[in-house]
Amino acid sequence: MTETVTVLGIETSCDETAAAVLRHGPDGVVDILSEVVLSQIDEHAPYGGVVPEIAARAHADATDTIVQQALDQSGQALQDLDAIAATSGPGLIGGVMVGMMTGKALALAAQKPFVPINHLEGHALSPRLAEVCAFPYLLLLVSGGHCQFIAVKGLGDYQRLGTTIDDAAGEAFDKLAKTLGIGFPGGPAVERLARTGDPARFDLPRPLLNRPGLDMSFAGLKTAAARIVEAEPLDDQGRADLCASYQHAIADCLAEKARRALDVFAGADDDEIRLVVAGGVAANQTIRTALDDVARAAGARLIAPPLRHCTDNAAMIALAGAERFKAGLLPEDGQAFSARPRWPLDEAAALAAPAYGGGKRGAKA
Repeated sequence: MTETVTVLGIETSCDETAAAVLRHGPDGVVDILSEVVLSQIDEHAPYGGVVPEIAARAHADATDTIVQQALDQSGQALQDLDAIAATSGPGLIGGVMVGMMTGKALALAAQKPFVPINHLEGHALSPRLAEVCAFPYLLLLVSGGHCQFIAVKGLGDYQRLGTTIDDAAGEAFDKLAKTLGIGFPGGPAVERLARTGDPARFDLPRPLLNRPGLDMSFAGLKTAAARIVEAEPLDDQGRADLCASYQHAIADCLAEKARRALDVFAGADDDEIRLVVAGGVAANQTIRTALDDVARAAGARLIAPPLRHCTDNAAMIALAGAERFKAGLLPEDGQAFSARPRWPLDEAAALAAPAYGGGKRGAKA
């Protein structure tokens, strides 16, 4: 096994064009040599959400430049790399294809292996960018498109314990922000307004908390908030109170489900139980605090990536590529790999008991 590898990672699954060069050394020590992220917030802000066609065009315009900047900042040439990794799903398929095809072209030109990466695996491994986070651990992956508890047993070995049966928590935040007209991206906008709000003013539902198990639901919460907005005109304080109440409801749901998940998670041989939270919503401080309280009460440790690595980034894609390269977990022909709009971490569970999503694209979770 190669002890030290250097990998270029490319991420284009949604509305950030990102590239990073990472060196993965012995014992899992990570050195991020460069990291470049170009946001598309200004392009999507007028629409209150990400427009797939606009996102794909923006990625096509910027990806080659962002990759070159990452290489220049790292001091590495293409020939210095051991492999090139790119998000190959799940995500907005137009953007995914831009990054994947860029990675394939570079790998072909440099005669280096191309490593297709599951975007969700990037998030799952992201805490390992900043510290040694040994397997196994309990993962709460909470983002704009996914919300699920996963037992991370090892690289490529994931077991779904529970998932949202409809909307993700991040999508719920975005929907409230759009309903209130408070800005994009929605999650940070709601969190900012919630700081001056009263979380007890509005009695909002906590879906599925009275039902056993680890599955979650946020569609009813979205509907309840929308009805409040429709029923009465809200002044500035009213909007802040609704944001605080809404954020508190989501935090309660995630915390209670995390408590139950810790009860059933097997834990590790070293007796330290690790609860990892990753994904864009993991940047929310109220949710982090609630999860930290739950972890402490259970005798576990909460581990979260640095804030910049909670949202979509290429460093986590490079890390996943490096770990797969070193472990020999590569497809027979990376160049033949097709982009996947849906790509569950636990594919066996998604096939046997899809939580939601289906049709030609397959189950989302």
